[in-house]
Amino acid sequence: MTGPLTLVLGMLFVTLAGGVWVGVGLMSIGIVALEVFRDMRVDRFLAGDIWSSSTAVELITLPLFILMGEILFHTRLSENLFAGLSPWTRRLPGRLLHVNVLGCTLFAAVSGSSAATTATVGRITLQELLGRGYDRRLAVGSLAGAGTLGFLIPPSIPMIVYGVVADVSILELFMAGIVPGLLLAMMFMGWIGFRSWQDPSLVPAQEPAIPRKEALLALGQLAPIAFLILFVMGSLYFGFASITEAAAIGVLGSLIVAIAQRTLTLAGMWGALLGTVRTCSMIGLIIVGALFLSKAMARLGLPADVANAIQAWGLHPWMLIFVLLLFYLALGCILDGLSAIVMTLPVTLPLAVAAGFDPIWFGVFLIITIEMAQITPPVGFNLFVIQGLTKEGIFRIAAYAWPFCVIMMVFTALITLAPDIVTALPKSLRG
Repeated sequence: MTGPLTLVLGMLFVTLAGGVWVGVGLMSIGIVALEVFRDMRVDRFLAGDIWSSSTAVELITLPLFILMGEILFHTRLSENLFAGLSPWTRRLPGRLLHVNVLGCTLFAAVSGSSAATTATVGRITLQELLGRGYDRRLAVGSLAGAGTLGFLIPPSIPMIVYGVVADVSILELFMAGIVPGLLLAMMFMGWIGFRSWQDPSLVPAQEPAIPRKEALLALGQLAPIAFLILFVMGSLYFGFASITEAAAIGVLGSLIVAIAQRTLTLAGMWGALLGTVRTCSMIGLIIVGALFLSKAMARLGLPADVANAIQAWGLHPWMLIFVLLLFYLALGCILDGLSAIVMTLPVTLPLAVAAGFDPIWFGVFLIITIEMAQITPPVGFNLFVIQGLTKEGIFRIAAYAWPFCVIMMVFTALITLAPDIVTALPKSLRG
């Protein structure tokens, strides 16, 4: 095992340090490893693997959900969210700061992207919150933390990628993300409320209450996003549509919303299509490279050897999860979360399964770890998005978001102690 593993790890370090495209780097590592340690026609193996990987039926959902998010970015959903939610949060400890969390939670249910969720919600809420005198650290930090919910609450692009690479049900992954996503949002709101109660200077003077009738009318602003959530997730859960059909339904729903709001222009649609092509090309190359490296490592017997070696250490399953959490936190500092998942999954998934963890549960665990990677410098996409909105430094924004990163660490311990939080809904779906 030592020779192939040393070569693979060494090449991983070189390609990462050299700035090589992740997908190309993964394929190169697989090719070199097979050429050195196996006597086989690597070119034919690579060609067949690329074809089978890129034509997988499950991947059809990827461009559809990405296009859905791109179209919605050009609508007035962010304004609708603030107008619909703000009357109902004025009496809570922390008041309008909760709009960051609630807005991200709702938009995550129709987006699938953490960066898109952060950008869409933040372009309205930050301006409003900071203009009204709310604490900058809590306003920016809560947006950074809540924006990561775009990965956990379905439809989720990383969940689709994990489902394809790990060969597990994407629908079950989507169902598994709902309860953890909502609980994590509640924990974020709890922290905001606690800090505001502890230090009242973090929020401005009490704002005038809005009459109940006006507050009820404001809920109408949430109708477009409620329509999309019911349109997509309702069709999935009640069995009216498959995951691919639900993705197509989501695109149709986003077009209906954009047309109804009269925000869809030819230039905007062209931009949404180009954005979808760019994102899908990037993710597709990573997936193809990851799947090829996974099969190459399987041919070399590396996952089984590494799993046996770690099992020989006699680690308790909870200690294994703790080690993996630290590993992915460290990896997230130098690599984007999606790449971290596909690069390491061939080794870490067999370890988790051998320790008795459900692959669906492990998928949610991984999604939460890459959520943390979204707000840890120097490679944290949510930090870059918020930097564009606030013009503040990456490390200062990361400091604002640190309490929410700690909350996510605590939450991983919670789902490890009580895995039914993740697996209960998928089990009911099977039933």
